[in-house]
Parts: sequence; structure tokens; C-alpha cells
Amino acid sequence: MQLYICVKHVPDSAANITIVEKNRIDENLTFLLNPYDEHAVTEAVRIKDNLPGSEIIAVCLGKDDAEKTLRSALAMGADRGLLIASDKNHDSIETAQALKAAIEQDGNPGLIFTGKESIDAEGMQTMFRIGALFDFPVATNVVRLDIESGRAVVDSALSGGTANTYELSFPCVIGAGRGLNTPRYPTFPDVVKSKKKPVKKIAFPDLKIEPSTAGMNIVELEPLLQSRDPKEITGDAGEIAETIMRILKDEAKVI
Repeated sequence: MQLYICVKHVPDSAANITIVEKNRIDENLTFLLNPYDEHAVTEAVRIKDNLPGSEIIAVCLGKDDAEKTLRSALAMGADRGLLIASDKNHDSIETAQALKAAIEQDGNPGLIFTGKESIDAEGMQTMFRIGALFDFPVATNVVRLDIESGRAVVDSALSGGTANTYELSFPCVIGAGRGLNTPRYPTFPDVVKSKKKPVKKIAFPDLKIEPSTAGMNIVELEPLLQSRDPKEITGDAGEIAETIMRILKDEAKVI
């Protein structure tokens, strides 16, 4: 079975993000493999170990520098990579079209993995768009995946600690959630071996994607400003505890 993993080259969440020209960020910072995609790669490796003869292909749309992210996926266990090279920033519509075209040109997917979202845009749309383009079933925020009798059985996490269980026929698209596994971080020998694994570069125009009549553009970016209004809680221990419980229940709404 061919297992494709759609990975994204994203800014490090610990980086200091600077907005320039209102609608883009200064890219002179550290980029890395999207953390949710690490769970996708790890799960693909687990499945490959249980399905001898399977192959893992990591696919990424991005600038030339995105090859570093593909190398990270290769170090974690992917067999080879596909880099769809483009200097533009693409919305989820074009991204899904490009990923679908590259995968179709390359092989015959049995499973397509993504992370449940990217930590930069947090759009949570790409896996559904890929599924729609291929006409494959999709499950996202997957926290359990079993292969049973030629189908995928998944638990898809919901809010409040609950989950729905679905049976998906192959081929299908899986959006990996944080609870799916513990990422398999590479050792130094893994990193060395990854440098010898093949990465095929495909120019975005060569995919000959028909322009979509729909699309999204970033009009303006604004930094998130969190306002804080500290209040002193007074009284004896019981009164303080009662006030804290009321705040958590009625204001913060976390209990």
C-alpha cells in the first residue's frame, strides 16, 4: 500500500512573528515540520511496519526551503519525498489541488495522511478538500486508527473528551490528532540516512492546475493582543475557593 503524508512547512511556534506589508510575515525565522504532521508520519510508519511492502511518501507544497521539512519527515521514517515548488502562498483550495495532482502523477494512494490542522493558518480545510477532489472518505482529529478487514476504523475526537467511531473504506484521508500517538523523533543515524533518500521536485506550473473560480486572499494580519484585567480575591479560604469556582464556571466556562 502507498501511504501519502501531506506535510506543511510552518514557522516555529516559539518564533517572534513580525508582520510586514499588512498581509504577510517576515520569513527570516525558523520553519519546521507542522507538529500535527509529526503524528501523521509516526502513524504511517506504524502501519507500514504492520503491512510489509508498503511505501511512505511525504508531499509538501512550498518554497525550496520546504525541502528541510520533507527531510524531517524522511528522518522520521518516510521513504521518499515530493516537493511541489512554488514561491507563492496558496490557499487551501489551490493547496489541495496541487497535492492531489502530485499524488495522482506519482502513484496510487491507499491512505492519505495530514495533520488535523496547521499551527500557522489553522484553517482545518485541506484534508476535506483533498478528500472531495479524490472522492475519498475523510476523518479528522483521529486519535485511534486500526486497519481491519480492508477498512480503517477510527476514533475521531470531539470536544469534552468524547469521540465518534467511524469505519472508512480504502482509499481514505486521515487527519491526525495529537492523541493518536507519541511522535517518533529521529536519531542521528536517521537524520544521516534521510539525506540520501530521494526528494523529487515538481514545479507548481507543471501540474497544470485549472484556476479555480473560488479563492481566498489574506487581506490583513493583526497580532493577537490578549487583554488582562487582574482582580484581587479576598476573604477566608472557603470564600476564596467559592469565588474561584464561580469564575471558572460562569466566566471562564472551563468547568
